[in-house]
Amino acid sequence: MSFRLPNVQRLLFTVAAAVSLNLAIGTSTQAAEPPIKVGLVAALSGQSAKSGEALTRGLTMAIDEVNANGGVLGRPLELVRRDDESNPSKGMLAARELIQREKVTVLFGGLDTPVSLAIVPLANQLKVPFMGVWAAGTKITENGAADNYVFRVSAVDELVDEALVKYGADQGMKKPGMILINNPWGESNEAGFRIALEKRGLENAGVERIQDSDLDVVPQLTRLKNAGADTLLMVGNVGPSAQVVKSLDRMGWDVPVISHWGPAGGRFGELAGPSASRVHFIQTYVFTEHNDAKGDALLAALKTAYPQIKSLADVTPAVGIANAYDALHLSALAIENAGSTDGEAVRDGFYEITDYDGLIKDYEQPFTAQKHDALGPDDYVFAHFVGDQIVPLKP
Repeated sequence: MSFRLPNVQRLLFTVAAAVSLNLAIGTSTQAAEPPIKVGLVAALSGQSAKSGEALTRGLTMAIDEVNANGGVLGRPLELVRRDDESNPSKGMLAARELIQREKVTVLFGGLDTPVSLAIVPLANQLKVPFMGVWAAGTKITENGAADNYVFRVSAVDELVDEALVKYGADQGMKKPGMILINNPWGESNEAGFRIALEKRGLENAGVERIQDSDLDVVPQLTRLKNAGADTLLMVGNVGPSAQVVKSLDRMGWDVPVISHWGPAGGRFGELAGPSASRVHFIQTYVFTEHNDAKGDALLAALKTAYPQIKSLADVTPAVGIANAYDALHLSALAIENAGSTDGEAVRDGFYEITDYDGLIKDYEQPFTAQKHDALGPDDYVFAHFVGDQIVPLKP
């Protein structure tokens, strides 16, 4: 004869089993702390995809190191990425999704100054630290907000412009012409160039604008040549910068080109052709055959993690890797200082960082309430392309 529990007993048994299961799940959940999410908004497709991949690699390598040492606040870090396609509207939507839906503690981004400028008000409004790891527009960090949540480990336009003009003047530049991308990044650098030139009593031969879609910039270059330009000060990402070089070749104009770091962001050596090496540009870091101990260790780890890296040319652009790597470690310190993932506490945690032995440099008090940029004018190096590899220029 089969045995059956009375209905009430069966009901109590079912409830007890469900409670036991829920307690077991709860205990398991408490044992495994959920990860602390950090976000990346960057161009992961298109002509700047190589730069977006460099940022991903820098963040990933640093996250692996942090997690191998126990994570932050006893929790692992986890990277969540979104592609902004170099579009400010898409970048802002991606940032909102990462902050509000994914609940990232720190948002990293991005490649383009216009995209970053679109994200800045959102980060300040929602009180989530936004860490710049590429875009150099001065107003990204100096955004006028009374409650500023935007930090940066990257170049800063007004400091870069001073360094570029100094470099040109040391090379004998007397009357440069500016050829600038037609967007807020170009405008930011025009202002910086004018200040740096006026400080030295140098005149300029004029300002010409270029577009991402330009296939020929001979007319703009011809105007600068006719105005007596003896050097070009260039600001543009990979595509338009490559068109400048190819147009110079068509004109047969052998003029020095001193550039912001836009050419480093992708396949410039391939797109610009054999004359790519004529462009001297600024960097925050370059991997070489002989780095310091931290650089050699990171390069070895990159080769292990990414088997497609066979040579130094395969870690171009190094600035994306280096900026993101140092920025992640500094952000981990800020979260640790905060003792929580609360946005305001993490923001203040950046101010409490006393020192960090980084890849780019040894950071001492990298951030204060008045200074949200960790890198300064002494942290830049000049480089050029040799084939597909970025090589430092000798001082």
